[in-house]
Amino acid sequence: MSLELASRLFAEIDRLVLIDPHTHINPHAPASTTLADILGYHYYTELAHSSGLAKSQIEEPGLDPKTKVGRLVEQLDRLGNTIQVDWLVRLCQHFFSFADDRLTVDNWEALYDTAAKKMAQPTWEDEVLRKSGLEKIFLTNDFDDPLEGFDSTRYIPCLRTDDLVFHLAKPATRERLAKATGVDVRGPETLKSAVGKLFSHFVEKGARACAISLPPWFSPDRVAADEVSSAFSRLLAGASLTAHESGQISRFVFWTLAEHCAETGLPFDLMIGVNRQVYRDGVYQGQDLFDQRVSLIQYQELFNAFPKVTFPISVLAQSSNMELVSYAWIFPNVVTNGHWWYSNIPAYIEIDCRARLQAVPANKQIGYYSDMYKLEFGWPKFRMYKQVLAKVLADDFVIGRGWSEDRALELARQTLRGNVETIFNMG
Repeated sequence: MSLELASRLFAEIDRLVLIDPHTHINPHAPASTTLADILGYHYYTELAHSSGLAKSQIEEPGLDPKTKVGRLVEQLDRLGNTIQVDWLVRLCQHFFSFADDRLTVDNWEALYDTAAKKMAQPTWEDEVLRKSGLEKIFLTNDFDDPLEGFDSTRYIPCLRTDDLVFHLAKPATRERLAKATGVDVRGPETLKSAVGKLFSHFVEKGARACAISLPPWFSPDRVAADEVSSAFSRLLAGASLTAHESGQISRFVFWTLAEHCAETGLPFDLMIGVNRQVYRDGVYQGQDLFDQRVSLIQYQELFNAFPKVTFPISVLAQSSNMELVSYAWIFPNVVTNGHWWYSNIPAYIEIDCRARLQAVPANKQIGYYSDMYKLEFGWPKFRMYKQVLAKVLADDFVIGRGWSEDRALELARQTLRGNVETIFNMG
């Protein structure tokens, strides 16, 4: 009964046309051109490296795309148990009519050539989106992105602010900011002016969110302009800042961003808990890990100070989800957002999804985002989540509480599509 019910629910959920509220898509080149773009996704390079392939074999300068794919395919037997390889195989079956259940040294070259021909078609981008059931894609835009040359009704701008908060001491960051805004940052007030111009530019171009990835040690406490003036003076003079001074500037910039989110009505996406370059000899994008020292108590002042700002929160560690659920339970402005990175496997998604659906108001949950770099990954990632969601709805709501299937499906529609529209003001 449960399996049949979950299958029926999944079939209906899978009909939904969705908005993907967080990706790293380049709108000027959103789809893949070869299998190297797909197997070059950091999940495959870091898993291949972890299982024994030398970093030099993956990141060899001038490496031909087809040669790179061949090297990675040789590792797939060791990785076939992972959900990431399941995404890969299903993706190839769905988009390229791949008939086998695994990529091997014997079949990958034919697949490579078939995929290349399909990807070369001028309608490939549209075909991928149609077959993925995706209507709109949120981007991750550098603060100095001109936001030109792409369809912003399909690809939704999002102001990413990590460099401003954590790298303002770098002359190159300040030069980029001055070029983008026409404001030469000379202290706290000119910094506020520059940030205001960034927000005006992004809102004018259709941005629907501001976002940042935050390390476990960061606490966004309020810092007044007069408290940080001395640190700004030393920064602009080229002096080496103390850890305290650097932290003061970061918190001041962060608080300024939150103030502008309040003024413009943009939600502020917080992705909390990543510790950068833990594995310093890892492959590109395969060096960062989570850190359980993080706690949302570090954000209490922020949540209390900005009741009108919506904070969609992603936590990197599955162990942080219970805390996130409790904050979304209590704070009106805290929203659960997707299943991020190391938590993005079915075993963790099911636990987290079940807890959120049982405890958090239905209008305060963003079920899923793909976090993808190429469009082809939207379909297998969302499919994975939809399967887990269907199972949880079947077991906990239809069987467990006696809900009708229609009522369970309405909850699925709200968490997967409806809340994205309302939280990010898509109307």
